[in-house]
Amino acid sequence: MQNRLALLFILVTVMIDSIGIGIIFPVMPDLMREVTGADLSSASLWGGLLATSFAAMQFLCGPVVGNLSDRYGRRPVMLIALAVMAADYIIMAVAQTVWLLLLGRLMAGAAAATYATASAYVADISPPQERARNFGYIGAAFGLGFVAGPLIGGIAAEWGTRAPFWAAAAVAALNAAFGLWALPESLGADRRRPFSLARANPFASFRAIGHLPGLGRMLAIMFLYTLAFQSYGSVWAFYGTERFGWDAWWNGLSLAAFGICMVVVQGFLVAPATRAFGEHRTAGYGMTLETVTFAFYGVVTSGFWALAFTPVASIAGIAGPALSGLMSNATPDDRQGELQGVLAAVQAVGMGLAPMVMTSVFWAFTRPETGYYLPGAPFLLSGVLMAAAVVLLVVPARRSPLVS
Repeated sequence: MQNRLALLFILVTVMIDSIGIGIIFPVMPDLMREVTGADLSSASLWGGLLATSFAAMQFLCGPVVGNLSDRYGRRPVMLIALAVMAADYIIMAVAQTVWLLLLGRLMAGAAAATYATASAYVADISPPQERARNFGYIGAAFGLGFVAGPLIGGIAAEWGTRAPFWAAAAVAALNAAFGLWALPESLGADRRRPFSLARANPFASFRAIGHLPGLGRMLAIMFLYTLAFQSYGSVWAFYGTERFGWDAWWNGLSLAAFGICMVVVQGFLVAPATRAFGEHRTAGYGMTLETVTFAFYGVVTSGFWALAFTPVASIAGIAGPALSGLMSNATPDDRQGELQGVLAAVQAVGMGLAPMVMTSVFWAFTRPETGYYLPGAPFLLSGVLMAAAVVLLVVPARRSPLVS
């Protein structure tokens, strides 16, 4: 019973982290123009800076938070981060300058690095054969937040551009109170290790984790997977508008449909898939299907078929939890926090690069003077990246414990 309550808290925390990413989307144009006094075009540059700063802090703080949780335990790190997140939303609710908003996004990125600790907590309380399934639950919670964030932001914005942040602050504070009651410590004193500032450096953490057999290669696969997968959030709305003539409502509906399908897939299909095929084959099958999906979106010209293909595209999401489970099972118990911190940093780099890469490709193939008009070019690039990840997975340089 206690583990179930703890898992519920973890899933709610991950969902809140995801909501924090998306809640700002609906109000971003009005908020940026409000605090900068600039036109929409110039304000969008500030919006991009806020998004990049969030990802940068996740990259820098993921290994730090993960290593702190290996030293002091998961519980205090997560509760402190939730308190910081609540304070961050209050700052953003009252900020009157873009620099204070930037500070808020930096704080939010640091607090959202608790995704690493949440994953380490799940690894602590899960038998090896259940880790991929429970990582799937984390993916489902993130998907729920992905759907809920823009919805909460859009609805709360009816009361002003700052209302979504007050709502998010209240949710984070309530979850911190829930955690004080429901969250036991999962990492016993006998499994803790000293905190090393050198290893908390994200690049040093990459080297330390990369020395474990097969994990350096798997981190490269996770980076390619994240960079390719983030094309959805980076360019989908521009793609839908340009290719199918969708308005904001249809773009939002299509993203919400994808998020809901991802919740179903990661909540209910990951466990059966890993039981039937194992983590290694499940990851390979998922990424292969993702490659096909990106190729489809690269050339499709019908909005109807793009929407109809959503369930197929979401099934490919089984790859992420399978990759996480594969790496977690190959890592000692006293280094789970470090591993998850490194994974959070790798994913943050992918999330930070994807908007710049994908929108640049979209611009290059849709501008009036382009030599070859192709709005789906970012998805074709994503297909190439995902295919490269499949090759790295199925054609390893040498036999490793991660191959099953």
